[in-house]
Amino acid sequence: MVTVTQLEQLVQVERIKKLKHDYWRACDAKDPKGFRSCFTRTGSSIDYGTLGATDADGMAAVFERIALAQDGGGHRVLDMHHGFHPDVTIVGPAEATGRWTLQFRQVDLHARTETVLSGEYDDHYVIEDGDWKMDRCHFTRGWSITRPLTDDTVVEQP
Repeated sequence: MVTVTQLEQLVQVERIKKLKHDYWRACDAKDPKGFRSCFTRTGSSIDYGTLGATDADGMAAVFERIALAQDGGGHRVLDMHHGFHPDVTIVGPAEATGRWTLQFRQVDLHARTETVLSGEYDDHYVIEDGDWKMDRCHFTRGWSITRPLTDDTVVEQP
């Protein structure tokens, strides 16, 4: 028998899953404001390794610089984030943790490379103004492969 508390926890887990999916959609849609809105207003901790920024404002600026860069009339970098294997735990009335697996693909038209990588997110979520937000998003890179695009590679952009 499912209790009200169990049902409410399931609802909260689904809200957190939506937050994480909104985050990946913002990344792929090249939407820095949408990206930034997934994090707490202040005090967030971000670690994506070599990208360097450690908070949401800094990472949004890095994201905007990379994702919105133009090259030859289109975007220089094309990304695709697929997140799966969510493991979300409600640890309090306004606090949760989450782990996710990421499969990431990036085409860099300036460097003429394609990178595929896998890794793991370790997140912490809090409720701010009635909505779940990330206040920690740490990514640990697993394996990756980078290969050159061939001269006959055709990349189409909208």
